Amino acid sequence: MDKSYFVENIEKCESYKDIFELVKKAVEKTIGLRRVGLLLYLKNLPPNIGAYYQVGSNGIVLNKLLVSVMGRSLLSKTEFNSFIFSLLLHEYLHSLGFLDEKTVRKLVYEISMKTFGECHPVVKIALDPPKINIPFLDVKEFGHNDFEIVRDFEKIEHEYIV
Repeated sequence: MDKSYFVENIEKCESYKDIFELVKKAVEKTIGLRRVGLLLYLKNLPPNIGAYYQVGSNGIVLNKLLVSVMGRSLLSKTEFNSFIFSLLLHEYLHSLGFLDEKTVRKLVYEISMKTFGECHPVVKIALDPPKINIPFLDVKEFGHNDFEIVRDFEKIEHEYIV
């Protein structure tokens, strides 16, 4: 897989699952690591938190409010998918055992560069994440604050129980 594969496919992604498949391929291609069995949750979080991974868990949590706002404010589907790619890549690296934030940010940039090339929106987001101007509001104002699971997030090639 070369850069053109990733550039073409990020534009075609229609779901979190599609984007996450690219994240996993990029990580395996560049640093040779991989894991399966992750779940994705959406939850209203404070605007300054894009996503998080709780160490030892199997879940990534994306900020539902932030994703919604970014979906309305970014200019193109490629930019929006690039934003989601960057968030998922960051948290996926945490799930692989990289816990230091500075190290993870550096890896996100390096993997993005090797995968997409320096002019792609993924790389620009890795270098300088979008500044979101959302006043801090009580997330209860945005509806329920429960976790929403994203169904069929990860393609599992092997069944757990055979």
